[in-house]
Amino acid sequence: MTRRAVVTGASSGIGRATVHALRETGWEVIGVARRADRLEELAQETGADAFAADLTRQEDVAALAAYTSEAPLHALVHVAGGALGSDRVEDGDPDGWLRMYEMNTVSAQRLVRALLPQLRATSAREKTHADTLFVTSTAAQVAYPGGAGYNAAKAGEAMLVHALRQELVGEPIRVIEIAPGMVRTEEFSLTRLGDRAAADAVYEGVDHPLTAGDIADVIAYSVNAPGHVNLDLVTVRPVAQAAQHLVHRGSLAARD
Repeated sequence: MTRRAVVTGASSGIGRATVHALRETGWEVIGVARRADRLEELAQETGADAFAADLTRQEDVAALAAYTSEAPLHALVHVAGGALGSDRVEDGDPDGWLRMYEMNTVSAQRLVRALLPQLRATSAREKTHADTLFVTSTAAQVAYPGGAGYNAAKAGEAMLVHALRQELVGEPIRVIEIAPGMVRTEEFSLTRLGDRAAADAVYEGVDHPLTAGDIADVIAYSVNAPGHVNLDLVTVRPVAQAAQHLVHRGSLAARD
């Protein structure tokens, strides 16, 4: 049976890599992002469908739900989100913090409200399971100076995921959370810090930060696992990152 998924954040980074990974394992995919030109390139590369939408706009999410209703939907893979700035609590920009909350937490709620009825209907009609998967962050688990706005937004999304899993108990709908640590993508740190040198410094000297493809592989494994298996929370870090605040810079080597 061919399964069909919505993947958000599909124009770059983890979302784009996830579209590739799911297509390679036989899924039909609707890639969702704001940048239509990037989505068109992705569609040509992978054969995926594409839908341009800003997930902080309710009218865009409603339009997406109308579009996906044309065929059975088996999975929602919510990757879109992001960080803005590295403000301390005392001098944080409330507008930026609200934007992060909308990008990460509220967008997840909008998508669940819009697409869960379709996932539920597919599950009932085909007598199979359905999937909701959310990419949060280790920032949802551990606070750090200059990260409070993003910490709060991702922690909010993670709590939404935990509550959703309890609310859906008894239904064959999996609720999966993937929490990446340090992942080097082309845009995340640049968007957050607004400066290429500062973005590159985040990963300087780190022996193999994770890649978008690494996280996409975990996502693909999660939704391709047998239907009775739910990966509640997968925390994924590079070996060089032992904890949120503890990163080894330099080559990894066994001690003598």
